[in-house]
Amino acid sequence: MSREKNFFRSSILLAIIFTIGLISCEKKDVIDDSTDVKLSFSMDTVMFDTVFSTLGSVTRDFRIYNNNDRPIEISSISLARGAQSQFRINVDGVSGTDFSEIKIYPNDSLYVFVRVTIDPTEENLPFVCQDSIIFETNTNIQDVDLVAWGQNANFYHNVLLRGNHTWTADKPHVVYGYVIVDDTLNSSLTIEPGAQIYMHQDAIIAVDSSACLKMNGSYENPITVQGDRLESWYDDIPGQWGMIWLASGSVENEINYAIIRNGTVGVRVDTLGASNEATLKINNSIIDNMQGYGIFGQGSKIVARNSVFSNCGTHAVILSIGGDYDFRHCTIGNYWNQSARESSSLVLNNFYIYNNDTIARDLEHAYFGNCIIYGNADEELTLSKTVQSDFNYFFENCIVKSSKHFNGNAFDNCFNKDPFFVDPLNYDYRIDTILSPAVDAGSIDIINNTTDFNLSVDYDNNSRVSDEAPDLGAYEFIPKEE
Repeated sequence: MSREKNFFRSSILLAIIFTIGLISCEKKDVIDDSTDVKLSFSMDTVMFDTVFSTLGSVTRDFRIYNNNDRPIEISSISLARGAQSQFRINVDGVSGTDFSEIKIYPNDSLYVFVRVTIDPTEENLPFVCQDSIIFETNTNIQDVDLVAWGQNANFYHNVLLRGNHTWTADKPHVVYGYVIVDDTLNSSLTIEPGAQIYMHQDAIIAVDSSACLKMNGSYENPITVQGDRLESWYDDIPGQWGMIWLASGSVENEINYAIIRNGTVGVRVDTLGASNEATLKINNSIIDNMQGYGIFGQGSKIVARNSVFSNCGTHAVILSIGGDYDFRHCTIGNYWNQSARESSSLVLNNFYIYNNDTIARDLEHAYFGNCIIYGNADEELTLSKTVQSDFNYFFENCIVKSSKHFNGNAFDNCFNKDPFFVDPLNYDYRIDTILSPAVDAGSIDIINNTTDFNLSVDYDNNSRVSDEAPDLGAYEFIPKEE
């Protein structure tokens, strides 16, 4: 009898405990319908930087928090402009423009993802696009603002340009896939001062045989070429687009006052073809932050003046398979820090390997005058040659970071002395101090003997001939004002 009583009492006690737990759980699962309940957000405004019309943006996100002790149910989440909105949202993994009866458990949260696509307009300047996400919870109305800056642009998707074409500066130019300046009718592409060119992932501008590219920027209005993602996170991301490709036999290509950034190869210049003229003349330009190469010459003829080739993942300048090259008052610098770099800033060679055979071509001429070749690697110059072809190079009045023996192919150079750049990690290759070995180390004869270009002023239009001697590289040292 005593055993039966104990069993009975234990059963009652367990039932009471179970009932209390059940009531407690039910209480926790009861939706809090108080009008005092409000949501919390990780941000009150979702901002997008400039987005080109018709192109989607990156995805932004924010979180909705339930900081209460009981579950809450959001009656509705919707875009204020509904289906007409240029924004699109994804709530907890579901895409749409409006949602209902969204439950959030106590002290929990959920994500909202936002994208925007700007409709084209007739405006050339940036314009603002706005909307908001409306949240209704227990009759309380809250919102998160959405703001994006949009810009109209000219778009090119796998385009062949035949005849003569001009890209002006009135609207940006956005390239998807490729733009090829065709080899028919002696086609040409002329790009005017101030034009902005935005390249999508892997996009290229190619100039075919007999065709021509003229990038005619100016000191006041340089041409810019970069990736098409304008969010600040992409400012220094290399490899965002493909290359500018000057194919074999393209003629009279010129790049003046251009800033070319964040691609895979800045400019690829293929073999000379039948012409004796330079495949490329590049003046007063900057090519930097390339995943692979800044300038990639292959048996070509390149003339470079007052230009900077810097911070590339492999080589800042590679002049391969022979050719004819002339660089004066250029800065070839490499302080690449995106990954490990084992390659030198500058490479010269006169051969390539094909099916285990060595194919040799003469390096007819590779001249560097009043230049700087420097970086953060131990060796910044590679000379790779075969005796089957000529290998002619000469460095005159340059700073070169190298332990090579030049065997008479150099005159009055300075080896392995830091030129003291202002901030090479951030692409500023100006000279920082009068103590730099680059100051007054140049030869005025190199300037006077250059008949194809005015080297008496530097990249910044500062005089090189107003003091004792020109400074090395693309920039003349200018003392800082007190």
